[in-house]
Amino acid sequence: MALPPPDPQFVLRGTSAAVHTLHFSCGGQEPDVPTLFSGSENGFIHVWNLKTHRVDTALDGHGRKSVYCVETMGGKTRLLSQGRDQRICLWDLTEGRTEVTDSVFTENVGFCRCSLLTVAQGRWLMAMAAKALEEVQVLELPSKTSVCTLKPEAGAKLGMPMCLKLWQLSGGSQPLLLAGYEDGSVVLWNLSMGKALSQLACHQEPVMSLDFDAEKAKGISGSSEKVLSIWSLNEQQNLQVYKTHNLVNAGISDITIRPDKKIVATAGWDHRIRVFGWKKMKPLAVLDYHTATVHCVSFSNHKNPRERLLAAGSKDHRISVWSIYTQT
Repeated sequence: MALPPPDPQFVLRGTSAAVHTLHFSCGGQEPDVPTLFSGSENGFIHVWNLKTHRVDTALDGHGRKSVYCVETMGGKTRLLSQGRDQRICLWDLTEGRTEVTDSVFTENVGFCRCSLLTVAQGRWLMAMAAKALEEVQVLELPSKTSVCTLKPEAGAKLGMPMCLKLWQLSGGSQPLLLAGYEDGSVVLWNLSMGKALSQLACHQEPVMSLDFDAEKAKGISGSSEKVLSIWSLNEQQNLQVYKTHNLVNAGISDITIRPDKKIVATAGWDHRIRVFGWKKMKPLAVLDYHTATVHCVSFSNHKNPRERLLAAGSKDHRISVWSIYTQT
């Protein structure tokens, strides 16, 4: 007999707007007390204290335009945020500061979240949708020097990039980029050559979100349809459909694989969070709390598995935080 799904461990209220992005940071002075960052439709980034369940700091750097991506850079005090004001901001939060130290004007009108990859101590690669509709630009941070611009071949008709994931195998190998496009394709790009290595038709509709497990060379993507596509990358770096998983209700806004690669969570247009075993896509739980579309899901990267959390942000202005499948 399956256990009934749990209630959230707690709920964070106070954004006064739809929540579009979430990011945990578990490093720093108190490793067991993670910080949760949220980005909202009203342009604010909230820094949540998960001991008090209250906002420690509210950051306002996007001219009240929706914030749809927040990432930390190495620790809790360096932050990157992206908003509908076509700006990516870099923040310094050390010693209570709340200032934007630098920004990148993307000139891109879409809502494709940028992707960040640490390449060395204090150096990152950032991929973002470019001004030209079908292109992706890769910059190095903090220098903001251009690494490459990834342009589909003439007549490819991929449409706009919708979601991006920079990754590399450990051992200092070449960084690669997976990009999901408006036509439903997922494309693997080589950054040093600036060319596409493989392309796979994964969906009939635009790819809304994807995540990738570099160790297993296996990824997952979702769209506005009733299907999750699971695909793999062979040693020749060709993408292949591994399997598909049919959903009860259409529409996936976000997908994330837990850092330990055991489970995967999806954010649904049907107001629900779904949790699957990553190995075989076995459905494990349907978390039914929100009263509107769930826009984002994020796992904490606690060292102790028992403390791992799952957070979900919704159009209903609330963030639900769950403790599930924490035993190893």
